Amino acid sequence: MRQYQVKTISSLERGLQVLKALEEMRAASLHDLHQVTGIPKATLIRILHTCNQEGLVWQRLADGAFVASLRPQRAPHNDVEWLGELASSVLEELCERVMWPSVLTVPRLDYMETIDTNSPKAYFDEVVPVAPIGFRSHMLLGASGRAYIAFCAEREREAVLRRLREHDAPGNAYAHDPGWLRRLLATTRSRGYSVRAPEYDFDGRNSIAVPIRLHGEVLGCVNVTWRKTVMSAQEVARRHLDDLRAAVHRIEERASAAVPQRHGSGGDEI
Repeated sequence: MRQYQVKTISSLERGLQVLKALEEMRAASLHDLHQVTGIPKATLIRILHTCNQEGLVWQRLADGAFVASLRPQRAPHNDVEWLGELASSVLEELCERVMWPSVLTVPRLDYMETIDTNSPKAYFDEVVPVAPIGFRSHMLLGASGRAYIAFCAEREREAVLRRLREHDAPGNAYAHDPGWLRRLLATTRSRGYSVRAPEYDFDGRNSIAVPIRLHGEVLGCVNVTWRKTVMSAQEVARRHLDDLRAAVHRIEERASAAVPQRHGSGGDEI
């Protein structure tokens, strides 16, 4: 670049410094950024707010961490930060309507991983907290895993089941039972949502979940979770399933707008 005899813009420099720090750390709290950059927190808040308004930074719901936006780079649709960014404001709106917390999960080799939750904003987030980011839920017992298994492509489902059959862990025995699996798939598909297995009780809650689908693939799942002593799954579905489906549809629309149709992909015809 040609050397110009001008001063640099200090405010722009600070903003770029913050963006660079976020890219290096992937996610950071306000205190983290203050420690790394030395910029006063009041100034950081203004920088982050400006960057958020310009689509350069977003804030994760689960822990309030700031994350550099991936939208300008059109990130691939299997990037969890990209999906978390697309879903963040939708999860916040869903929480305002339902008031019970929801969790956003993505499939891994043989489990579902929590990547965000609106739990901190939930009115009814009572004594038992929702599982944190990074929590692994069971594919065949958890609501999110069941939603994924029922609606993912057959080749993916068989690969997951094969991995589950290789390990003797609670719940994995169902992967050896073709009749049980057929009933699970049929019931979940006919409902259009999944329900946590009754025996999968580690937190006093129950959950229903709906898959996020794009071009025949399941990107992840969104659930609604509540204290099981308050309502049945049928009552929660009656009250809140439409809101949950509408939220998932908005995420799918955002993902579809960001990722072009890929020929040759496709899951089961359901």
